[in-house]
Amino acid sequence: IPLLALLERRLTRAEVKKVAKALRRQHVSPAGPEDIAAAITDLTHTEASDEDLARVRDRLAKKGWPLDFPDPM
Repeated sequence: IPLLALLERRLTRAEVKKVAKALRRQHVSPAGPEDIAAAITDLTHTEASDEDLARVRDRLAKKGWPLDFPDPM
């Protein structure tokens, strides 16, 4: 069990949707990495990983939400 504590938590698909919806509800536009990280922390009470930031960014982009977030490509 102590080993599990070392593993990085990953947002579930449902949590990614919740974070994206929360940002849209709060009219965070454009959403930047700091905004997304804060929303993830509010929901999960853990630090946001780069992977989770990217997943939420992609979800917002898919819905046409304005982003101020560097494209990883």
